Amino acid sequence: MKLLIIDDEPTLSETVETRMRREGFTTFVADSAEEGMRLYRRVKPDLVILDIMLPQRSGYDFCRAIRKDSNTPIIFLSARSEERDRVKGLELGADDYVIKPFNLSELAARVKAVLRRSAGDTASEAVEKGDLKIDPRTHEAMLAGSKLNLSPKEFALLYFLARNAGQVFSRDALLDRVWGKDAFVNERTVDVHIRWLRSVIETDPHEPSRLITIRGVGYKFEA
Repeated sequence: MKLLIIDDEPTLSETVETRMRREGFTTFVADSAEEGMRLYRRVKPDLVILDIMLPQRSGYDFCRAIRKDSNTPIIFLSARSEERDRVKGLELGADDYVIKPFNLSELAARVKAVLRRSAGDTASEAVEKGDLKIDPRTHEAMLAGSKLNLSPKEFALLYFLARNAGQVFSRDALLDRVWGKDAFVNERTVDVHIRWLRSVIETDPHEPSRLITIRGVGYKFEA
């Protein structure tokens, strides 16, 4: 497995790289978004560990660029601990958000958990609901013939709900079934992903007809 580490703090990058190599990963390091993008295109990493505060272009900019045509898992590293920063990172398509300073063992566990979920979060049977088609074999979701740009976890959540259309799932149940028991995320993560999915599959995200909120319970997909 190949990891790309993008951070402009040399000591931190070296420390993370050393630990990840000890965990068995092949690592590549960049100290800017520009260098990171060049490495990303050349080595095609399995996961990106990405700082937010970078010179010239931010980690947010890098994430936006990647998410235009790739579902490569991304874990943000940041000293920004406020909820709005974590929400922004998740809305941009990050799979996890780690606050500095952090424990290296926890970071390694999160990397493995994200990779494990990314590799095994879907079944093999395509689902079609009206003009929406979700095919885990190609990892593509199509709406009225147009491909949707979804992160791995957005795709997994949409597929799970559509495959179980009509059933209501609590946030805890969705965290368990989509993110996994070992996920380092909370219920707010589900809300963020639902809101983003509504923005791309609903005619009116404020009056959803597919991803329905069941007040006091959770969410369901309405076929």
